[in-house]
Amino acid sequence: MYQRLTERLREALAGHIREKYGVELAIALERPPKIEMGEAASPVCFELAKKLKKAPRMIAQEIANGLGKIEGIAKVEVAGGGYLNAYFDREAFWTNARAEGSGERRVASGEKIIVEHTSINPNKAAHIGHVRNAVLGDTMVRILRHAGKRVQIQNYIDNTGVQVADVVIGFLQMERRSAVGVNMMAQEPKFDYYCWDLYAKATHFFDEDKPRAAKLRGETLRAIEEGKGEDAEVAQVVANAIVGCHLRTMARLDIAYELLARESEILHLKFWDAAFEMLKKSGAIQLATSGKMAGCWIMPWEGEVKEGKEVKEVKEKTPEEEEENSQDKIIVRSNGTVTYVGKDIAYQLWKFGLLGKDFHYRKWPNAPEGQAVWATTSGANDPGAPHFGEAASSVYNVIDARQAYLQQVVAAGLRALGHGKAAEQSIHLSYEIVALTPRCAAEMGYELTPEEAKKPYVEVSGRKGFGVKADDLLDKLEAATLEEVQQRHAEMKPEEQKRTSKAIAVGALRFFLLKFTRNAIIAFDFKDALSFEGETGPYCQYAVVRIRGIRRKGGEAGATNVEITKESAGQMLSGAEGNSLWELVVAAGSLDYAVDAAIATQEPAFAAKYAFQLAQAFNNFYHKHHILSEADDQKRAFLLRLTELVEAQLVQALGLLGIEAPEKM
Repeated sequence: MYQRLTERLREALAGHIREKYGVELAIALERPPKIEMGEAASPVCFELAKKLKKAPRMIAQEIANGLGKIEGIAKVEVAGGGYLNAYFDREAFWTNARAEGSGERRVASGEKIIVEHTSINPNKAAHIGHVRNAVLGDTMVRILRHAGKRVQIQNYIDNTGVQVADVVIGFLQMERRSAVGVNMMAQEPKFDYYCWDLYAKATHFFDEDKPRAAKLRGETLRAIEEGKGEDAEVAQVVANAIVGCHLRTMARLDIAYELLARESEILHLKFWDAAFEMLKKSGAIQLATSGKMAGCWIMPWEGEVKEGKEVKEVKEKTPEEEEENSQDKIIVRSNGTVTYVGKDIAYQLWKFGLLGKDFHYRKWPNAPEGQAVWATTSGANDPGAPHFGEAASSVYNVIDARQAYLQQVVAAGLRALGHGKAAEQSIHLSYEIVALTPRCAAEMGYELTPEEAKKPYVEVSGRKGFGVKADDLLDKLEAATLEEVQQRHAEMKPEEQKRTSKAIAVGALRFFLLKFTRNAIIAFDFKDALSFEGETGPYCQYAVVRIRGIRRKGGEAGATNVEITKESAGQMLSGAEGNSLWELVVAAGSLDYAVDAAIATQEPAFAAKYAFQLAQAFNNFYHKHHILSEADDQKRAFLLRLTELVEAQLVQALGLLGIEAPEKM
C-alpha cells in the first residue's frame, strides 16, 4: 500500500512541475524522521530552485497550494527550508491495507523471467555456500512472483565439467572400481558424502603428479563430452545420482526447480556447435597460432573487470579456473574440449531465444515428493513436456562473486554477437562466501589451530574436504530445535514436535543467510541463528505465534465480533496515542515498498529487514498496549484488528523468505 501511494505522489508532483514550470524532474522521496511530519517527503524544490532561480520554500508553497487532490493523500505541506511533506489519509490507508493483507496473490503475467540458481557441480554433497546460493535464488523467485512476474526456475547441471571428471578418475584410476560397481554404490543414500571425500582425495592425488593429472583430465573430459566409453558411463551415473541428492537436500529447505538444464545436452544437441559458428563468424573469438594458447580459440579481453573480482584474486581455484586465468579468454582448449564459459555463452543465447535451437525434455525420475521436475535430454520429448524454450526478457544468474569475471565474459560474448539488450538483461546476482565462526567450526568437529581460533571466521574448502555439508547443518539445527520444542511443549505429539522444529530450523537458517546483503561475507554460527532475540528467523516466527495466541483468546472472549467502522478507525489513529498505532499500521502496509526495493536493487535482504522491523514494531506495540484487557470495546476490537493486519503481512513477508510460521514455539 505504501509503495502505491508514493508512486501516485511522484506522478502527481512530476506532472504538476512539468505543467507549471516546464521542467522534467525525477521525484525523490524520503521517509521523514518522525510520523508527525508525514509519511513521505520530497526535496525536489531544492533542485527546482537552481533552475528557476527562486527560493526553495517559495516554490514549495506554490506547489503545495496548486497541487490539487491526490487519492489517498490527505494533504501536502511545506516544511523546513523547502521540503514537501505528504500526509496519508489514515482511514483510507487502514481500509486498503487490511484488504491488501487478506487479498489474493497477483496473477503472473508479462514476459518470462528466468532465475537460474543452485547450479552445484554434481560431484559431491552440497555445502553451506551452495545453500546461500539456493536460498538467495529461491527468495528472488518468490519476490518476483509476489510482484506478479512470470518466473521460470532453472538449475544448471555441469555434468561434463572438470569436477565430475576428477571424481570419475577417482573411481576408475585411484580406487580401480568398475562402472557396475560405481552404479551399485550410487544407489546408497549417502553417495554424495562418499564423493565429497573422494573428490578431496583426488585433489591431493593430482597435486602430487600434475603432468599425469593434466593428461588424465584431458582424456577423461573428452570421453565425457563425446559420451563414449566407461568414463562417460561413470560420469553419467555419478552426476545423476548426486543431482538426486542435491534435490532432496534443497527440498528440506522448501526449494524446488522447474528445469534441470544439463550441460551434456548443450554438447549433444549441438547447442555449442551453433554458438561456436556464430562466435567465429562474428569475429568474437580468434584462433591463437602462437604462445601458450596456440591451438585455442580465445576471446580477446580488453575491458576492465567490474567489482574487482578477477578470477586471479580467487584464493581457491579449480583446475579449469587456473587454465582460464588469462587476459584473453580461452573458449575452446587446444585439445578441442570446450571451457565452462563457452558452454555458458551457448546456454545464455538459448535462454534469450537467440540460438535457433531447443532442448528435448523428460521428467526427472525420483524427484522429491510433491515436485514436478523436468530435465533436458538428447532423446525424444516426454509426452506433455512443457515448452521451456520461450525467450526470456531478463535472466538472473545466481553465481558467487568470484565468478564475476566469467559472467562478464559471457555478457561480452552476447554483445559481440550483436545482442546488447540481452547482455544488459543478463543479471549476475552475485554473493560472497559463507564461512564459519570458530565456535561453529569446533561444534562441527573441525580441529582449529590457535591462529584459526582467533580469526573472525574460518573459510571452507570443498576441494580440500573442509566445510559444512548442507544436510549435516540441517540435521544439527533440527536436533537443537527439537530438543527445545520437546522441553517447551511436552504435550505435543511427536510428529507435531518434528514439524515445528523443522520449521524453526529452516526459518533460522534461511533468515540468517538472507538478512545480510549479498556482498557481505557471512560467518555462520548456530547460537546466533537460533536465538529467539535480535534479528533472527525465530524472533520473527515467534511474533506470529504471539499474535495467534492473542487472536485465539480474543475470539474465545467474543472481542472479535465488534464492528470497526472507517470513522472509528480514524478516531483511533488520531492524536498522540493514535500516532503510535498509526506507525504500526504504516509498517504493516509497507510490504509492497520492501518488495519493490528488493527487485529494484536485486537485494532480497530488503524483505528480511521488513519482516524483522515489522516483528519488532509489533512486539513494542504488544508491550505498550493491554490488548485483551482493554476496557473500551471499540478500542479493544481495533487493537485486535491491528494484530490481524500485522499477522497477515508478516506471514506474507516470511513466505517470501521461504519461512513458515508454526502454531507454537
